[in-house]
Amino acid sequence: MSPLSQSPGRSRPLHPWAALGSGAVAICMLLVVPAAAGPGSGLGPVPALGDAAWWTVAVVLLAQAAAVTWTGRAPEVVVPGVAGMALVLVPMSPGPAFTLTAVAVMVAVFLAVAARAVRPLRGPLLAAGVLLATGQFVTAGTRGATGTGAALIGAVPQALLVIGLPLLAGSVVAARRDAHEARRLELEALRREQEALLQAAISRQRTAMSRELHDIAAHHLSGIAMMAAAVARQIDTDPATAKHSVGQIRQQSRAVLTDLRRLVGLLREDADADRPVETLDAVSALVQARRAAGAEISLVLPAQQVEAGPLGQLVAYRMVQESLANAAVHAPGAPCAVEVGEPGGGWLAISVRNGVPRGPDPGPGSGFGLVGMAERAQLVGAELDYGPTPEGGWEVRLRLPLGETVGATPHDARALRR
Repeated sequence: MSPLSQSPGRSRPLHPWAALGSGAVAICMLLVVPAAAGPGSGLGPVPALGDAAWWTVAVVLLAQAAAVTWTGRAPEVVVPGVAGMALVLVPMSPGPAFTLTAVAVMVAVFLAVAARAVRPLRGPLLAAGVLLATGQFVTAGTRGATGTGAALIGAVPQALLVIGLPLLAGSVVAARRDAHEARRLELEALRREQEALLQAAISRQRTAMSRELHDIAAHHLSGIAMMAAAVARQIDTDPATAKHSVGQIRQQSRAVLTDLRRLVGLLREDADADRPVETLDAVSALVQARRAAGAEISLVLPAQQVEAGPLGQLVAYRMVQESLANAAVHAPGAPCAVEVGEPGGGWLAISVRNGVPRGPDPGPGSGFGLVGMAERAQLVGAELDYGPTPEGGWEVRLRLPLGETVGATPHDARALRR
């Protein structure tokens, strides 16, 4: 049985309107047949309108129509049963009126096949065909057929026609319905898949947000901690410089609050769409901000324009930002060098190196910074490497694949942020 046709929960309806229609058509034809079967028509004897034989045929036709009502719920019984009812008329030799019993059979076959697959109905359909052929064969003599061969030749094609036409029509309807159901199930599966992908994207976005929060906090707070340490040394010996350093701490605090507001704004519908996307061009401003905080950083930039996609530039910027923040925490007072190499061979090399620390190392951190840099690099097909230098410092190296032109327009930047 077709799983689409007989899915769980599908109700099996009654067909009162189909029964009413088949009964009305059969009775109307029964009213017309006596008038059409006049002398010379070749139709054979027909029950006269209103006599006992005519009423018997009418009762059988109405009984067949009533049985059609239950085709949707018990087609295995109704289809051969409707065909078998016609055999009640055989003893009275109804002539052409016997053919009218095929109307209900055709309707029942159509309804049964349209509601279910053909395979489980093979037996009932075969039984109905045999019963139809038998009735047509027995009553062939009253319709003018002579000889057994002629009666058989007339009965079999009629049975095949009565069963075959509604079988074909019902199969087409069932196929269209099953195709529609399959399409509905496919769309439902696609909807569930889209929901799963959306949830996965939300999960990835939350992870990205946590990395951004870590990078922002590590970058600004490391600078604030370094300036606070300088203020502690200057407050007694150089109050004016200490006052200036306090102002820088205030400025850095405002900067971290601004960045955090921007990050939270990504979760709002009215987020600031005009804020810039960090690119390689922003590395100079990043280094200048760290220098203003008291860090000793050298910067080397390429002489020619570099080509890389906006996402790749953001990865490179975050790598430099995180590396400088790590150097400020784990190598306090050490000079740093940021170098963006010349592009070549489809790659761009970027390195951040710090020297030997001049203050005590506070100990190992969470490790999230290096993990975040590695995951970002993997997203854009870049290669990240890091480790100690022979001089006792630390170096982080990024090989970024080149692609789209650097320096995305403000419109492109807003599109990337969205």
